[in-house]
Formats: sequence, C-alpha cells, structure tokens
Amino acid sequence: MKFHDTIAAIATARGEAGIGIVRVSGSLALPIAAELFRSPRGVSPTELPTHTLTYGHVIDTTAADEVIDEVLLGVMHAPRTYTGEDIVEFNCHGGIVPLTAVLNLIVKNGARIAEPGEFTKRAFLNGRLDLAQAEAVAELIASKTDLSRKIAIDVLAGKLSETVNRLSDRLAGLLAEIEASIDFPEEDLDFMKVEAQLETARTIQADLTTLLETADEGRLITEGVNVAILGKPNVGKSSLLNALVGTTRAIVTDIPGTTRDTIEETVNIGGIPLKLIDTAGIRQTDDIVEQHGVERSKAVRDRAELLLLLFDASQSLNDADLELLQIARSAPAILILNKIDLPVVTAPMALLTHCPEKCVVETVIPERKGFDKLKAAISEELLGGELRIGESPIVTNARHQEALRRASEGLGYAIESLENGMPPDLVAVDLRIGLDGLGAIVGKTTTEDILDRIFSQFCVGK
Repeated sequence: MKFHDTIAAIATARGEAGIGIVRVSGSLALPIAAELFRSPRGVSPTELPTHTLTYGHVIDTTAADEVIDEVLLGVMHAPRTYTGEDIVEFNCHGGIVPLTAVLNLIVKNGARIAEPGEFTKRAFLNGRLDLAQAEAVAELIASKTDLSRKIAIDVLAGKLSETVNRLSDRLAGLLAEIEASIDFPEEDLDFMKVEAQLETARTIQADLTTLLETADEGRLITEGVNVAILGKPNVGKSSLLNALVGTTRAIVTDIPGTTRDTIEETVNIGGIPLKLIDTAGIRQTDDIVEQHGVERSKAVRDRAELLLLLFDASQSLNDADLELLQIARSAPAILILNKIDLPVVTAPMALLTHCPEKCVVETVIPERKGFDKLKAAISEELLGGELRIGESPIVTNARHQEALRRASEGLGYAIESLENGMPPDLVAVDLRIGLDGLGAIVGKTTTEDILDRIFSQFCVGK
C-alpha cells in the first residue's frame, strides 16, 4: 500500500438499497469531488464547511456533463476524520450500477481502489486509533450477538487499550528502576529493594492473569461454540433444533431415520452464538444412506465442544442410549430427557446413575417445556454461570491473547530471576519481553507483516 495515494471504495454492502456510499480519503479527495460534483447553489466542495452534507449531482465532464447520479456529498476536513485525512463521501442511490459508475469516475480522476481495511489502517498509522481499537472495528462489523457488539464497542472506545497501557506504564517503571541500578551502581541513589521489585512484578502479573482469564469467555462470545444434538432415532433431535431456532429448519416425522445428514443453524443463547448441529439418529441400519448419516453424526460428535444428548422418557434405555451415556462421562454434555408428558419409563435417576456429575433437563419440546432450564444449563456448562462483564475489559481477539501470554511469560521469568537472586541485567531482558508483548496489543511494537495480515481480514471500504 502507498499511503500518500488517495483511495476510494464502495463502503456499503453490495445489493439494492436506498442509499449506497462511495468513500474517498486522501489529499485529492476534495479536488476530485470539485471535478465531479455540481451543486444547484454553485458551491465547490473545496469551499464547503467541514462535516456537512450538500445536495447535488455527480457529472461526467468527459461525456458532455452527463448526470451519473443524484447524491448528497459529505465533506470532512483533516484531521477530524476517520483516517485523519480529508474525506468525502458520495451518498448515492444504493444500486451497484450507480455506485460503480461513481467509483469509476473517481478512479479516473486520480484515486485508486482501496485495499481491504486500508481506511482503518490509515486511521491507525495516522494515530486516530491504536491497533486494538482498529481490530475492534472488524469485530464490531462481524459481531454475531448483541453481547459481542457491546464488547467490540468497549474495545473501540479504548477500554482494553487503557488497561494494557496502565500495565505497560507500571512494567516500564519497574524496568526503568532496574536499568537505572545497572547504569549507576556507584551512585548514592535510593533504588527499589529486590523485595519491592518482586512485589511490584507480582502485582502486575496478577493483573495480567486476570485479563488473560477473560480470553476463554471472549472466544466463546465472538467465535461461538459447536453444539451437536445427538440421540437415537425419533427422540426429538430435529424438533429441538427447530424449537431453539424458532423456525422449521429440519423435517420432523414419526418415521425413525428421517434425518440422514447433518443440519446446522446458529442461535443466540445467553449472548453466545451456538452452532447447533442436528445429526442422524445413531443406530444400526442396513440403509446405505442412513449409514453415511450415522458416520457423519459420530464425526460431528468428536469435534463438538458441547453435546446435547437426548433420551426418550417413554422408552427404556437401549444400547444406543448407553453408548451416549458412556460418551457423556468424558465430554462436556447436557442430558435431555424428552417426552416427559408421556407415561414415564425412564426417569432422570436412570441417567444420573450412569453420569452422576451431569445435568439432566426434562423437556416437552413441542410445548417448549423445560427450555429455560436448558438454556441456563448451557450457559452454566460453557461459562460456569454468568458472564463476567463489567468495568474490566474482555479479551476476544486471539492475537491479543497470544500477546498477553508472551507478556505474562516474560514477567514470570523476571519474577523467577528476582527470586533466585539473578543479575539485574537478566531481569531487565525478561521485563522487556513482557513490555514488548503488551506493546504488540496496541501497536507500539509491531511489524508491517503483522499489520498486513490484520487489515487484510477487513472488508473493502473499511
């Protein structure tokens, strides 16, 4: 990327809509707008006040002033813009044809098409956002639940960055103290005692650990969880999927073996995106197609992060049920005893005898009876109860998690060195590792390769 270029892109989703936006950023943004935009008042975009919208038309001066579209032109002067550069936005009609025509004219007049994430990358390089905030933009766009949206907004507002910067400042202060004792050993200065250095390092390490402990919850919230629905044929697996999704997604009949392939749908339960996978009933069968479905069910079972195991309360446990109970002993699982409105043959205690540590939820799926308890059991299994969302930020980004691990590891080595009376220059090396790890989160220590990898995952126009 060449950051002295003026860049342009369609910033709204493709398809028919009332409004579509073509965004332009760079030193030529206003001159290009002056060339293409005509206002009934005859005012040039270069003369318009910043952060204003003006009605007019985009015209093609090379084609006898042909009107391309009727637009509202947004003008924003540097540095108070998203990228820190001059920005203009053509608010066009939302079809792909007028948007493309306007974009082509902009490129013809000196801009180039923006790379994915290039607007946000410029915001980072120009100091408008730090790297954690920049990544939060992509996470906000990709958020799957209202909870993941709230967390991304917090990171974008700087909550994570503030915490990381506070940790960095404390760690840098400790490092400066130790380096000063190395550089001026003969001076009569009041350096921190080793005990005080240890106490400071341990306090920082404890705060780092607290932040790291949020990462597992953060991953669940942003990435979601694969949840397999398993059970013998006709136990209610497809009915459960339909009820949780809120629509008829899977075919339901009284004929065993109706579901022959896996069906996937994503639902939001307790702020966590769950990818529910309805599977073929596990049983012995001579039907070739159903056999393939059963094999796929077993493959899904092996990669799922949570199992919803269904049992029929109106029937005795058979070999297929016992096989599922055996699996449940060593896997995250919730036992669902369905059809309790029928004469009960299998009671909850029959399941708990085989899996005493598991939760049993009794349901009548068509009536959604027991669903509140089921949803609570899912949240408890995945998160151990309620989400810990409050004043402290939650780490949702895998890169941030890895950087925190490096920082914690470096600080751990420094603590070990202090405890063992190692020379201060070795302690300083370990502290710098910790400081670099924290700096990588907000972009104080990074490389062009890492930046390219991060911003290449963005959508074009952002």
